Amino acid sequence: VQLQASGGGLVQAGGSLKLSCTTSGLIFSHYAMGWFRQAPGKEREFEAVVSSASFRTYYDDSVKGRFTISRDNAKNTVYLQMNSLKPEDTAVYYCAASSRWATMRKTLEYQYWGQGTLVTASS
Repeated sequence: VQLQASGGGLVQAGGSLKLSCTTSGLIFSHYAMGWFRQAPGKEREFEAVVSSASFRTYYDDSVKGRFTISRDNAKNTVYLQMNSLKPEDTAVYYCAASSRWATMRKTLEYQYWGQGTLVTASS
């Protein structure tokens, strides 16, 4: 199983980026997909999740209204559109796959992880 995250980069505060996570080796449509981020010296934190058929999406309060998670099951890919970026959004962003629907906010609920992509929002 492989999850490949991409789309990170350097952007000015207020700007936008769109992250992608392409998967292989799993039945993508059977998994909920989440995005987490980890800033230097901090724990990995939940940001957003989408259910397997896109019926449900949840966001952390810190990104609600600015970030949008979506998926394309035909392309085995999940996306994270990030708008109105703030310097505090700077982190390595990870995509993850979970075969079960629970709180979806805990790293232990996800079986597979991508390698991460760095997002830097400069002030």
